[in-house]
Amino acid sequence: MKEVRLSCFTLVALIIMFLNHANSESQLLHDQEHQVLMRIKHYLQDPSFLSHWTPSNSSHCSWPEISCTNGSVTGITLVNLNINQTVPSFICDLKNLTLVDFSNNSIPGVFPNYLYNCSKLEYLNLSMNYYVGEIPHDIDTLSSLKYLNLSYSNFTGDIPSSVGNLKELRFLALQDCLFNGTLPDEIGNLSNLETLDLSSNELLPPSRFSLSWTKLNKLKVFYMFECNLFDEIPERIGEMVALEKLDLSQNNLTGEIPSSLFLLKNLSVVYLWGNKLSGEIPSKIEASNLTNISLSKNMLTGKIPEDFGKLQMLMEFKLNMNNLSGEIPQSIGSLPSLVDFRVFMNNLSGTLPPQFGRNSKLQSFQISSNNFIGMLPENLCYYGELLTLTVYENSLNGELPESLGNCSTLQNLKIWSNEFSGNIPSGLWKSPNLVNFIAHHNRFTGEIPDELSPSISLFDISYNQFSGRIPPGVSSWTNVVEFIASKNYLNGTIPHELTELPKLTKLLLDQNNLTGTIPSDIASWNSLVTLNLRHNHLYGQIPDSIDPLPALLELDLSENQFSGHVPSLSSRLTNLNLSSNHLTGKVPSEFQNSAFDTSFLDNPGLCADTPVLNITLCNSGSQNSSKDSSSWSLALIIGLVLAVSLLAIVVLFLVIRFIRKRKKVDNSWKLTSFQRLSFTESDIVSSMTEHNIIGSGGYGTVYRVNVNGFGFVAVKKISGNRKPDRKLENSFLSEVKILSSIRHINIVKLLCCIHNDDSMLLVYEYMEHRSLDKWLHKKIKPSSLSISGSVQHHHVALNWPKRIQIAIGVAQGLSYMHHDCSPPIVHRDVKTSNILLDYQFNAKVADFGLARMLIKPGELATMSTVVGSFGYLAPEYIQTTKVSEKIDVFSFGVILLELTTGKEANYGDEHSSLAEWAWKHIQLGSNIEELLDKEVMEPIYMDEMCHVFKLGVMCTSKLPDSRPTMKEALQVLLQSGESYSFGERNSVGQCDAVPLLRNSKREHKLDIDGDKLA
Repeated sequence: MKEVRLSCFTLVALIIMFLNHANSESQLLHDQEHQVLMRIKHYLQDPSFLSHWTPSNSSHCSWPEISCTNGSVTGITLVNLNINQTVPSFICDLKNLTLVDFSNNSIPGVFPNYLYNCSKLEYLNLSMNYYVGEIPHDIDTLSSLKYLNLSYSNFTGDIPSSVGNLKELRFLALQDCLFNGTLPDEIGNLSNLETLDLSSNELLPPSRFSLSWTKLNKLKVFYMFECNLFDEIPERIGEMVALEKLDLSQNNLTGEIPSSLFLLKNLSVVYLWGNKLSGEIPSKIEASNLTNISLSKNMLTGKIPEDFGKLQMLMEFKLNMNNLSGEIPQSIGSLPSLVDFRVFMNNLSGTLPPQFGRNSKLQSFQISSNNFIGMLPENLCYYGELLTLTVYENSLNGELPESLGNCSTLQNLKIWSNEFSGNIPSGLWKSPNLVNFIAHHNRFTGEIPDELSPSISLFDISYNQFSGRIPPGVSSWTNVVEFIASKNYLNGTIPHELTELPKLTKLLLDQNNLTGTIPSDIASWNSLVTLNLRHNHLYGQIPDSIDPLPALLELDLSENQFSGHVPSLSSRLTNLNLSSNHLTGKVPSEFQNSAFDTSFLDNPGLCADTPVLNITLCNSGSQNSSKDSSSWSLALIIGLVLAVSLLAIVVLFLVIRFIRKRKKVDNSWKLTSFQRLSFTESDIVSSMTEHNIIGSGGYGTVYRVNVNGFGFVAVKKISGNRKPDRKLENSFLSEVKILSSIRHINIVKLLCCIHNDDSMLLVYEYMEHRSLDKWLHKKIKPSSLSISGSVQHHHVALNWPKRIQIAIGVAQGLSYMHHDCSPPIVHRDVKTSNILLDYQFNAKVADFGLARMLIKPGELATMSTVVGSFGYLAPEYIQTTKVSEKIDVFSFGVILLELTTGKEANYGDEHSSLAEWAWKHIQLGSNIEELLDKEVMEPIYMDEMCHVFKLGVMCTSKLPDSRPTMKEALQVLLQSGESYSFGERNSVGQCDAVPLLRNSKREHKLDIDGDKLA
């Protein structure tokens, strides 16, 4: 018994010893991991967002960035924190790490292959960073990976075949990089893969890809937007039985849609839009889980299959811009989940299913440019969620559904060119969210209401049968930009309240029965571009107050009863017509030229000094002989005959052009996209109004356009109604070529280009804070921009931290162009007006119209002429017209000098610039502190501002070889807070001496006796 007790005692002792040992090991591991995490914090330079990572805190498993299993660190998540260092190389000292997520930061460099030491890694997300180079060919070392996301970075080349060896992979995202090589056939070996996203790249297909990809029989999500991987959709796609989401949009696919595609029972999303698919849509559809279908912008023919009416979960149904015919199946109108229905620009006909909107919360109903007849369904807004009703260019008739009058959510009403009649539902006029009310070319009757929705911007009721007066309540239409009521039966006078609309750019009231005079108090029409009151019964004198209107370009007052003299009008008018009135006196000299030869006809009391206006010549005194009179009469008759003939030709041309335009509204525009878009060319073109202009110059006009579902975009229009000159065309092509092939967070994103025979449009992401020069040099009014809900003064908004942030952003963009693009790209026009700022003051390089690709790094290219802006041009470029990356470095240096001094690039006398001014002060040994911008200079920023000023001076050295590269300049800016020795210390001011270049074989320092770097 004693031996048994001893054995039990021994066993208990052993268990206690084991537990103590285990606890000791667990505590040791915990302490080791805590030390690693503190090293990571120190490596990231003790950022404020990790202030809760403290040495004394032993419970690091409670930190939100850290996940633990059984007390050991298994995951680290540092997302969207603006980290600009590489992932720490010692991170794998966390031995149990399975998850690493450093997405949405600013991490530079190549793929961190030291992560191979994380032997248990299952989840790796490095997306949305600045990685460059290729994915390593030995990436399969990470054999346990289940999730790999490297998207939205700058990886190039091939996707390595070794990716196919990651057998455990469930998720692979490589979208929106710069891959331009081959997609390996070995991806078909990923038998466990559930999500594959290869969208927005320029990959080439392997020879057997169409056969191998069907081995991915667990694949649920497959995105290949803009990849151009194959010519046709393989019929064997039907073997991918687990497929749920398929996006093959904008891949130039041809052929027909495989009949097997819609037999996949798990399929929920199908995006095939923007291809060249032809033939009919497969009639047999068994994919009962389908929620989203977009087959738009193809060449599909035939009818809409009846089986679509069985899809009870279908929410988004887009077949627009095809060649479909026949009627819409009645069952589609009864689908219970339908939210977005688009079939515009087809050849569909018949009546519309009456149940549309009665069973589902319809938000968008777009059926324009078809051949539909009959009435609109009564219940389109039954659930009160309809946003867009677009039914123009059909043969719909009858009255609008009364229920639309209660549709408070409606934003866009586009019903023009139909046969609608009767009164507009009273509530529709006042729908609180309505922005576009476009109902021209119908048969509507009734009167214009006194109250209109306060949100309406475009109000077009022309070519209808409206009658009555323009109500005095028109003064409340404060957001109306275009008021178009041509060709109706409006009567009464033009109310003076109409002159109180501050945003009005277009007023068309022609071909009505208006009487009275033009109100004299029209000075508030500061934005008015077009005024057309033709063919009414207006009388009295044309008010002199028309002349000061600053934006007026088109004025038509013809076919009225105006009398008196022709007022002094601005010569900037591009279209003037005062014909068929009772005007008297002499035509002002500025209009006595052939450009206005039809502007003053049929005014018996008017005369001119020249016969080109085709009206009576003013009395010249003694030269009135019968012979002269006869000769003049003959000349007048001949002139009139020629003028009438010319007018007939012009009218015939305009009629033919109008008919062609009506037949094919937007088809003449061609859109080429470089990003995923949710809008069409018609959305852009239709929204480009004078009211939306935000800039103009020799390059053309820039518009700010609000696109539904996408937000604001910036549209640069090259040319107008004439063929663009060769320089503008070359600039357009250069910008498209370069911006369509590069992607970087600090380079403005080109979304698409749109063009027709007359004009070229470039559509960019919109930058809320416009250009840097407007903020830096006080070219922007404090009241014109609102930041975080409150208006702030420019120098407060652009403090030094924001300026250094901008400098780093510009440097990152230029460094990418010079060092990571192949071939390198030289911008040639780097200046503050070409640096755009988003809502957080992140900088993006813009305007690539003068940019050029070099043959290879450091290669000199010779230009035919010197182009650019004074103050930013490198001296060797001016002297030799030769360009290299170093001319951009010079321009960047000027921007650094502007950021630190607040002075403009052309600061100095008529022969000098800011760069020369800065060098002169350096050579004189001036105190640098006295040169800096006093508005932002604070003691805490002094050393850093001096540091950046010196870098600006180095970048503007006269000798190209003495300038740093953009990569070196970027490193200096990123390390500007660190303290290094400066080589030989020179007496250049009171600023602390700090190094300007470290990543080089030689030490750089300012040579005060010359203008070069030693």
